[in-house]
Amino acid sequence: MFMTIWAIVADAARARLFALEGRGAPLKELEDLIRAEGALKGGEIEADRPGRTFDSAGSGRHAMEPSLDPRKEEAQRFAREIANQLDTSYKNHDFERLCLIAPPEFLGMLREEMDSALADAVAGELNKDLTHADTDRVATEIWALL
Repeated sequence: MFMTIWAIVADAARARLFALEGRGAPLKELEDLIRAEGALKGGEIEADRPGRTFDSAGSGRHAMEPSLDPRKEEAQRFAREIANQLDTSYKNHDFERLCLIAPPEFLGMLREEMDSALADAVAGELNKDLTHADTDRVATEIWALL
């Protein structure tokens, strides 16, 4: 009996979810999530002007820099959403194994957000951005991981 395998193909702005439900069965795209905020520049995400502060010595003032990169924060938030959705589906027994395909930085963010049970279900990982690849190319890469 073939187990159901899901694959997430993602970057900071898009996540495509696929299912393999049997050897030789076609790859089925289940969901395509587009995160508009992930494609914005840091200044577009954080539209307010930065706060102002006084110098510790003297009477000068200057703009405060944001403590974190807004694009990175938004990508981390998206990775958390994806991991939460996958975790729920895994606990509902929607799939048994998982493949992760994402650029290196986002792949790391996904790993950070996964709980240990979901992380143990990962059958393979690929450091590539295939979010815009056709389904045949994605299927080829997934089969290579398994």
